[in-house]
Amino acid sequence: MRNIEIKCRCADLAAVCRKAEELGARDAGVLIQSDTFFHASLGRLKLRDFGDGRGELISYRRPDTAEARGCDYLIHRTGDPQTLGAVLADALGVAGTVRKRRHVLLLRNTRIHLDQVEGLGSFVELETVLSTQTDDEAREELEQIAGALGLRAEDRVAQAYVDLA
Repeated sequence: MRNIEIKCRCADLAAVCRKAEELGARDAGVLIQSDTFFHASLGRLKLRDFGDGRGELISYRRPDTAEARGCDYLIHRTGDPQTLGAVLADALGVAGTVRKRRHVLLLRNTRIHLDQVEGLGSFVELETVLSTQTDDEAREELEQIAGALGLRAEDRVAQAYVDLA
Protein backbone atom coordinates (compact mmCIF):
# COMPACT_ATOMS: atom_id res chain seq x y z
CA MET A 1 0.00 0.00 0.00
CA ARG A 2 1.15 3.54 -0.66
CA ASN A 3 0.23 7.10 0.23
CA ILE A 4 1.60 10.61 -0.16
CA GLU A 5 1.81 12.43 3.16
CA ILE A 6 2.83 15.53 5.10
CA LYS A 7 2.82 16.46 8.77
CA CYS A 8 2.52 20.02 10.12
CA ARG A 9 2.64 21.60 13.56
CA CYS A 10 -0.69 23.25 14.26
CA ALA A 11 -1.67 25.71 16.98
CA ASP A 12 -5.43 25.56 16.25
CA LEU A 13 -6.82 22.10 15.44
CA ALA A 14 -10.40 23.35 15.85
CA ALA A 15 -9.92 25.90 13.05
CA VAL A 16 -8.47 23.23 10.73
CA CYS A 17 -11.39 20.94 11.60
CA ARG A 18 -13.90 23.68 10.69
CA LYS A 19 -12.13 24.31 7.36
CA ALA A 20 -12.08 20.59 6.59
CA GLU A 21 -15.81 20.31 7.29
CA GLU A 22 -16.46 23.37 5.06
CA LEU A 23 -14.61 21.55 2.27
CA GLY A 24 -16.96 18.58 2.70
CA ALA A 25 -14.76 16.29 4.81
CA ARG A 26 -16.58 13.44 6.53
CA ASP A 27 -15.97 12.91 10.24
CA ALA A 28 -14.61 9.38 10.84
CA GLY A 29 -14.33 9.70 14.63
CA VAL A 30 -11.71 9.99 17.32
CA LEU A 31 -9.10 7.34 18.12
CA ILE A 32 -6.88 7.00 21.17
CA GLN A 33 -3.65 5.39 20.01
CA SER A 34 -0.50 4.14 21.63
CA ASP A 35 2.26 3.40 19.10
CA THR A 36 5.25 1.35 20.21
CA PHE A 37 8.18 1.53 17.80
CA PHE A 38 10.66 -1.34 17.51
CA HIS A 39 14.20 -1.33 16.18
CA ALA A 40 14.03 -2.25 12.49
CA SER A 41 16.79 -2.67 9.94
CA LEU A 42 14.66 -1.11 7.16
CA GLY A 43 12.20 1.73 7.67
CA ARG A 44 10.06 1.78 10.79
CA LEU A 45 8.04 -0.88 12.59
CA LYS A 46 5.31 0.10 15.05
CA LEU A 47 2.56 -1.64 16.94
CA ARG A 48 -0.52 0.53 17.28
CA ASP A 49 -2.71 -0.33 20.27
CA PHE A 50 -6.23 1.15 20.28
CA GLY A 51 -6.76 0.23 23.93
CA ASP A 52 -9.81 -1.92 23.22
CA GLY A 53 -8.14 -5.23 22.36
CA ARG A 54 -7.47 -4.25 18.73
CA GLY A 55 -4.10 -3.44 17.28
CA GLU A 56 -2.17 -3.03 14.06
CA LEU A 57 1.43 -3.90 13.28
CA ILE A 58 2.60 -1.38 10.70
CA SER A 59 5.82 -1.51 8.71
CA TYR A 60 6.56 1.60 6.67
CA ARG A 61 9.27 3.24 4.64
CA ARG A 62 9.43 6.90 3.71
CA PRO A 63 12.06 9.60 3.50
CA ASP A 64 12.33 12.04 6.41
CA THR A 65 11.67 15.21 4.44
CA ALA A 66 9.28 18.07 5.17
CA GLU A 67 7.80 18.15 1.67
CA ALA A 68 5.06 15.80 0.50
CA ARG A 69 6.62 12.35 0.36
CA GLY A 70 5.67 8.86 -0.69
CA CYS A 71 5.22 6.22 1.98
CA ASP A 72 5.04 2.48 1.35
CA TYR A 73 3.44 0.49 4.16
CA LEU A 74 2.05 -2.88 5.22
CA ILE A 75 -0.52 -3.44 7.97
CA HIS A 76 -1.32 -6.59 9.93
CA ARG A 77 -4.33 -6.41 12.25
CA THR A 78 -4.24 -8.23 15.59
CA GLY A 79 -6.69 -9.00 18.37
CA ASP A 80 -3.88 -9.32 20.91
CA PRO A 81 -1.54 -6.32 20.71
CA GLN A 82 -0.14 -6.85 24.22
CA THR A 83 1.26 -10.31 23.48
CA LEU A 84 2.49 -9.32 20.04
CA GLY A 85 4.17 -6.26 21.57
CA ALA A 86 5.90 -8.39 24.19
CA VAL A 87 7.24 -10.77 21.51
CA LEU A 88 8.50 -7.90 19.33
CA ALA A 89 10.07 -6.10 22.31
CA ASP A 90 11.89 -9.29 23.29
CA ALA A 91 13.17 -9.93 19.78
CA LEU A 92 13.88 -6.40 18.52
CA GLY A 93 13.89 -4.00 21.47
CA VAL A 94 11.69 -0.93 21.87
CA ALA A 95 12.81 2.27 20.14
CA GLY A 96 10.11 4.48 21.68
CA THR A 97 6.42 4.99 22.38
CA VAL A 98 4.03 7.69 21.18
CA ARG A 99 0.57 8.31 22.63
CA LYS A 100 -1.96 10.45 20.84
CA ARG A 101 -5.57 11.44 20.42
CA ARG A 102 -6.40 11.41 16.70
CA HIS A 103 -9.50 12.97 15.16
CA VAL A 104 -9.92 11.53 11.64
CA LEU A 105 -11.69 13.28 8.77
CA LEU A 106 -11.95 11.95 5.21
CA LEU A 107 -11.93 14.10 2.07
CA ARG A 108 -11.74 12.48 -1.37
CA ASN A 109 -8.70 10.13 -1.16
CA THR A 110 -7.15 12.02 1.75
CA ARG A 111 -7.21 11.18 5.45
CA ILE A 112 -6.95 14.29 7.61
CA HIS A 113 -5.54 13.48 11.05
CA LEU A 114 -5.89 16.09 13.78
CA ASP A 115 -3.39 14.81 16.33
CA GLN A 116 -2.80 15.80 19.94
CA VAL A 117 0.46 14.04 20.77
CA GLU A 118 1.43 13.53 24.39
CA GLY A 119 4.51 15.61 25.21
CA LEU A 120 4.82 17.05 21.69
CA GLY A 121 1.75 19.18 20.99
CA SER A 122 -0.75 19.44 18.14
CA PHE A 123 -0.23 18.40 14.53
CA VAL A 124 -2.15 17.88 11.31
CA GLU A 125 -1.15 14.90 9.21
CA LEU A 126 -2.50 14.46 5.69
CA GLU A 127 -2.30 11.11 3.93
CA THR A 128 -3.56 10.81 0.37
CA VAL A 129 -4.02 7.11 -0.28
CA LEU A 130 -3.15 5.91 -3.75
CA SER A 131 -5.77 3.77 -5.45
CA THR A 132 -6.04 4.47 -9.17
CA GLN A 133 -4.19 7.79 -9.24
CA THR A 134 -0.48 8.33 -9.78
CA ASP A 135 1.94 9.73 -7.20
CA ASP A 136 1.76 13.11 -8.95
CA GLU A 137 -2.06 13.15 -8.91
CA ALA A 138 -2.10 12.18 -5.21
CA ARG A 139 0.52 14.84 -4.44
CA GLU A 140 -1.61 17.44 -6.25
CA GLU A 141 -4.70 16.46 -4.21
CA LEU A 142 -2.71 16.58 -0.97
CA GLU A 143 -1.20 20.00 -1.72
CA GLN A 144 -4.61 21.35 -2.73
CA ILE A 145 -6.16 20.21 0.56
CA ALA A 146 -3.18 21.45 2.58
CA GLY A 147 -3.56 24.89 1.01
CA ALA A 148 -7.33 24.96 1.60
CA LEU A 149 -6.78 24.03 5.26
CA GLY A 150 -4.26 26.86 5.67
CA LEU A 151 -1.32 24.57 6.42
CA ARG A 152 1.94 26.47 5.90
CA ALA A 153 5.13 25.07 4.41
CA GLU A 154 7.18 26.47 7.31
CA ASP A 155 5.14 24.38 9.78
CA ARG A 156 5.91 21.08 8.05
CA VAL A 157 7.75 18.41 10.01
CA ALA A 158 10.08 15.84 8.47
CA GLN A 159 10.38 13.35 11.31
CA ALA A 160 8.08 10.71 12.76
CA TYR A 161 6.56 11.56 16.16
CA VAL A 162 8.87 9.03 17.83
CA ASP A 163 11.90 10.92 16.51
CA LEU A 164 10.62 14.25 17.87
CA ALA A 165 10.42 13.03 21.46
